[in-house]
Amino acid sequence: MGKQPVRMKAVVYALSPFQQKVMPGLWKDFTGKIAHKITDNWISTTLLLGPLVGTYSYVQWYQEKEKMEHRY
Repeated sequence: MGKQPVRMKAVVYALSPFQQKVMPGLWKDFTGKIAHKITDNWISTTLLLGPLVGTYSYVQWYQEKEKMEHRY
């Protein structure tokens, strides 16, 4: 009574080209979800975006000032 080899079947996972709804709920009402998250966490959003927008505005103003400096 020796050991007999047993054939194993491999499991292959694939997406059907006809039905590729992997995460359908991710993009549904995406803008509403983002707006809801911003309104719920408006303090954190302000503390994050405030310095970023301020820095960007300052850099744009400074570059414009340097471009116009030679005119005076």
